[in-house]
Amino acid sequence: MKKVLFIKFGELFLKGKNKKEFERLLLENIKRKLSSFSFNLEQVVGRIIIFDYDEMEENLIIQNLTTVFGLIGVSKAIEVASNFDEISDFISKIEIDGTFRVNVKRADKNFPLTSVELERKLGEVVLNHNKNAKVDLHNPEHNINVEVRFNNETFIYYETIKCDGGLPLGSGGRALLLLSGGIDSPVAGYLMAKRGLKIEAVHFHSYPYTSEQAKEKVITLAKELSKYCDEIKLHVVSFTKIQEQIHMNCDSEYMITIMRRIMMRIAEKICEQNELGAIITGESLGQVASQTMQSINVTNSVVTLPVFRPLIAFDKEDIVEIAKKIGTFETSILPYEDCCTVFLPKHPVIKPTIKKAVCQEKFLQIDDLIREALNTKEEIIIRR
Repeated sequence: MKKVLFIKFGELFLKGKNKKEFERLLLENIKRKLSSFSFNLEQVVGRIIIFDYDEMEENLIIQNLTTVFGLIGVSKAIEVASNFDEISDFISKIEIDGTFRVNVKRADKNFPLTSVELERKLGEVVLNHNKNAKVDLHNPEHNINVEVRFNNETFIYYETIKCDGGLPLGSGGRALLLLSGGIDSPVAGYLMAKRGLKIEAVHFHSYPYTSEQAKEKVITLAKELSKYCDEIKLHVVSFTKIQEQIHMNCDSEYMITIMRRIMMRIAEKICEQNELGAIITGESLGQVASQTMQSINVTNSVVTLPVFRPLIAFDKEDIVEIAKKIGTFETSILPYEDCCTVFLPKHPVIKPTIKKAVCQEKFLQIDDLIREALNTKEEIIIRR
């Protein structure tokens, strides 16, 4: 009998012939996330077992595991041999005051009792040793979970701590997140990382119109994201001259539209330089003038890479809830401006057209401005 951590992973079983590659990535991500701990790891069919760890570090290990994409749950468990006497001996020592249910999963079909038979017999053991215990199959106060696995291993646990699910980080490729200082973009990065994308990020700053604190705020957000995304390369690009030129040469109502179009062009250049396959934004349909259907269409028209907008149908309340969960909300609401608030027009166009945007851009030396902006680029490696 020994203590272990019993880990379940989610939709990887749907991957068919590619399943082994997803499992390999998942195991690598677990080992990287737990690199500061001493432990051993074993993969069994549909499960991962961690053992030989320092019990004083158990809760810290679990906390790290909950941030590994691809896992759906982790449980503190006891491993015993797969025979009825050893299983029932452990079950007899469980103290229960209230309602309970025994849930059995029998992966090893050579075990002599069926799942239902084993549930009944173990339920009798609990009742015989706990006078105040009562069976409730529908809404029990206590769940006793028993999984009879292969290799003569049976695992017994009471509760499962929920993990984030999704797909292993890196299984979906690599993409560039437009990371502002707001609430939305960190959540967008988190959600796409949850679908297996390895994330890099770009931030546009407009010093001296924006402060150094605004830049530090974004670095902090990237650090908070790295808890889930591991290492993040943050590209910091000066946008000051571009905004000044837009302010001097373009109609005020089109300033935000032109600004977003140039940001997307720069983002695509960074993707080309770093072999990134997509751009990620935190846009939500209709939330602001630059996020109407027409605005999004005009912005998209300047790039050929796919643009992922995971928040497109989210209410602001939904976004805030996720931001609080992943720990970025408190940083996002710090009162430091970002470049999107500089030279903000009173009445930005909400139904721009590509034709008018192209006409406005004729007053700018866009290629030169982009080249100069990319020459200012600073790269910061963010590690958890």
